[in-house]
Amino acid sequence: MSYSYSSGGHQYRFGSLRELMAKATPARSGDYLASVAAGDDEERVAAQMALSNVPLKQFLVEHVVPYETDEVTRLIIDEHDAKAFSVVSHLTVGGFRDWLLSEAANEKSLAALAPGLTPEMAAAVSKICRVQDLILIAQKCRVVTKFRNTIGLKGRLSTRLQPNHPTDDPTGIAASIFDGLMYGSGDAVIGINPATDSIPAVMTLLEMLHEVIQRYNIPTQSCILSHVTTSIEAINRGAPIDLVFQSIAGTEAANKSFGIDLNVLREGHEAALSLQRGTVGNNCMYFETGQGSALSANAHHGVDQQTLEARAYAVARKFKPLLVNTVVGFIGPEYLYDGKQIIRAGLEDHFCGKLLGVPMGCDICYTNHAEADQNDMDTLLTLLSVAGITFIMGIPGSDDIMLNYQTTSFHDALFARKALGLKPAPEFEEWLMNSGIFDGRDELHLADSLPKPFHRALAHLH
Repeated sequence: MSYSYSSGGHQYRFGSLRELMAKATPARSGDYLASVAAGDDEERVAAQMALSNVPLKQFLVEHVVPYETDEVTRLIIDEHDAKAFSVVSHLTVGGFRDWLLSEAANEKSLAALAPGLTPEMAAAVSKICRVQDLILIAQKCRVVTKFRNTIGLKGRLSTRLQPNHPTDDPTGIAASIFDGLMYGSGDAVIGINPATDSIPAVMTLLEMLHEVIQRYNIPTQSCILSHVTTSIEAINRGAPIDLVFQSIAGTEAANKSFGIDLNVLREGHEAALSLQRGTVGNNCMYFETGQGSALSANAHHGVDQQTLEARAYAVARKFKPLLVNTVVGFIGPEYLYDGKQIIRAGLEDHFCGKLLGVPMGCDICYTNHAEADQNDMDTLLTLLSVAGITFIMGIPGSDDIMLNYQTTSFHDALFARKALGLKPAPEFEEWLMNSGIFDGRDELHLADSLPKPFHRALAHLH
C-alpha cells in the first residue's frame, strides 16, 4: 500500500508503511547511514502528516518486517490482544496521540491497553510527538515489577549499581559496590558487565555478589551481564543467579547475530524461574537494547532504527522481565550523532517501552567520539526523571573504566531524587534507613557516620 501527502502544490508519495515510518522519523545519523531517512525537513514533515492519518488497524495487516521470515513479527502478531486493542482500534495514529494526551489515558487504562499495542503503533505515534508529549504520556504509564524489592512505583527512581572492572578484580568490584551502596544506589540491581564471558570467572563474581547481598541482608538482586547461554550453564553448575541477562534486538536476524532466538531466551527464563530466588516476586530477566543494533548487524530490513528498537520491547515483554533498559548513546555517533539525537532517542525509547508495558530504564550515556557531553546527559537525566523513568545507571564518577564510555554517576541519581522528590524502591529505602546510610529525611549520612559493618568490609578490602 502507498501513502501520500500534498503540500504547496507538491505531492509526496511513500511506497510502503515501512518507508513512511522511516521518513517520518526525526533526523538521526543511523537512518542516513541506512539510506532510509527523509531527504530534507519538508519531506519529513510531509511523512509525519501522512503517518498521522494512518489507521492503527493498518499495522496489523502491513508488516514492516515480513511475517513469514521473522519470528519477532510472528510474536508481535500472534500474541496481539484484540480485546485490549478495541479501545483505540478506531483511531488513526494522530487520533491515538490525541487520546494519549487526554484524560481518558490514565494509569489504569494505559496498563489495560498495553497488550493491545504493537511496537509499530507505539513507534508511529512517538514520531509525531513533541518532547513534552513523550514526557507527559510516559509519566502516566506505570509498570511495576518485583524480585527482592518492588521496582517502578510512582514517586520512585531506582538505580543499577554498575561496578565494572577491566580485569574483573573482585576487590576492585567490591570497593565500587560499597561506594555505590553508600550513595543509596543499587536497588534495581547490582549488575556487572564481565570483562570475560568465561563460566569460572562469571561464577566467581556471582558468588561474591551473593555473599555481599546475603551478609548485609540487602533487598536487591544481582546480575552478571553475560550471554544467556553462559548464565544457563552457570545455573546448571549451581551458581546463585538472581537475574538472567541478554542483549536483544527487534528482528530475528539481529538476534541471531547475538547468538540467540526466542527459544534460547525461553530456556534462560525457565532456568532462572526454577531457582525461585525472588522473595517478593518472580520477574527474573534483565534485557538491554539500543537503537542501531539491527543496522550494525546488517539485519534491519530497510526499517528505521527507532521502529526496530520498539520491536525489541515486544521480545522483552514476552518474558516478563524485572528490568529493561536502552543503552541509548552507547553504540556510537554512527547511529545517534550528537546530544540532541541522543536526548530525543532516549525519550522515544522510554515512551515506547512504557506504552508496551515494559519496565523501562535508560543508560543515559555517550561515547567519547560522539558530539555530546555530560551537560547533554544532565538534560536527558532530568527529562527522563520527570517522565517517570524506572531506573538509571550508577557508576563511580560516571566513567565506566571497563566499557570506556560515559554514563550517570551515583551523584547524578542523588540529584534526580533530590530535585524531584523521588525515592528508591521501598524495601531498599527501608534498608538504607535501618543501615544508617539514610536518615529519616532520606538524606545521606557522610563518611564519618559510615555504618560499622561497612567499616569492617572496607578495612578488609584495604
